[in-house]
Amino acid sequence: MVWLCLGLIPLAALLAVAFTALVIRVSRRIGALDGAGVPGQVKAAPRLVPNTGGLAIVLAIMLPILAGLWFYHGLDASPNADWRNDFSFIPADTHEHVEGIQRMTPLAVHLVLCLVWLHVLGLVDDRRPLGPWIKLLLMAVPAFAVPIVTHLWGGPAETRLMTLLDSRVGGPWLSILLTALWFLAVTNAMNFMDNMDGLAAGVAAVAAALFLIAAFINEQWFVATVLALVLGACVGFLVFNAPRRGGARVFMGDGGSLVLGFLLAFLTVRTTYLGATPFTFYTPFGVAQGTSADGGWYSVLMPLVVLAVPLYDAASVITIRLAQGRSPFVGDLQHLSHRLVQRGLSKPAAVFTIWGLTGVTGISGILLTRAQGWQAALLGLQVFAILAVIAAFEYASAKRPTDSP
Repeated sequence: MVWLCLGLIPLAALLAVAFTALVIRVSRRIGALDGAGVPGQVKAAPRLVPNTGGLAIVLAIMLPILAGLWFYHGLDASPNADWRNDFSFIPADTHEHVEGIQRMTPLAVHLVLCLVWLHVLGLVDDRRPLGPWIKLLLMAVPAFAVPIVTHLWGGPAETRLMTLLDSRVGGPWLSILLTALWFLAVTNAMNFMDNMDGLAAGVAAVAAALFLIAAFINEQWFVATVLALVLGACVGFLVFNAPRRGGARVFMGDGGSLVLGFLLAFLTVRTTYLGATPFTFYTPFGVAQGTSADGGWYSVLMPLVVLAVPLYDAASVITIRLAQGRSPFVGDLQHLSHRLVQRGLSKPAAVFTIWGLTGVTGISGILLTRAQGWQAALLGLQVFAILAVIAAFEYASAKRPTDSP
């Protein structure tokens, strides 16, 4: 299955390249280009560049998923099915997973519907900017729909964080709320990252690659399959979106960044970080017990560590806007990438720096899932130190009102 999943990366990349080239051509013909934002938004001068590239990313991810679901849907999943012994184009590695694929089909369809919702929301917002609170409300629909609907289904499709707290708080309400907040946090963080050529796609590619390693380690093939498609789609999109002389040829727009953020959040919730070793830890609601793999309860913090840089960017820019008395959800040029450029880096250098920082913290996240307690503490300290150094550098190098020109 590992090689099959890895084979999906170039497939999605080729699809993304083809679809992006087509989207650029059609978008230029119909005039779907970058434009002004909402009232009060501060952004770089609009360029005559299509901002509909998210459609190519979505198609490169969704079409293989739907094709796979359709292909396996009608198969006889019984161990003695004739197709298992006859020549067929069904990969041998998937034979034992046919029943699991069919069992996960409703969840996959639900995910696709959520992605379509967010993509359409992004396309509308790119063409006719919505108010920030209306946009946030519409983003909350799939964020709450996933944990609520999958809880009602029950079984292996259930997609919620911290389910072990259900018995402590009188039901799943806290888990549903935490899951929805995680969806909104990561979705907005990736949306905020889409502020410079190649930044959001590159960060999403790095994060997807690291999460893919975790999925391989835990043999979670549904998650690994989608992550491979996400990685391939981002790499293919970067062919046209990466920093270059003359600027990117296409932007993903909200139609791409919202989908990537939601997908990463969904897949991190679906990934199992805990295994067979018993553990106990204390919460405000009482003692919680569970099992872990080679690591402890802190393994569940792995997504937070991998996405530490995008979340730092979101948290810092929101803090800056609130300190200035501005809405936290009205865009400006004060993101981490912009602040690095203000301190002397070129735009491509700022983008590559953030890619690298995401990779550095993400590797710590991979190690966290197999670390002992003292090792996890060191890894956590390392990630905190990286973010603290970034913050200290930004503070020390910020221009003061008394600074000479």
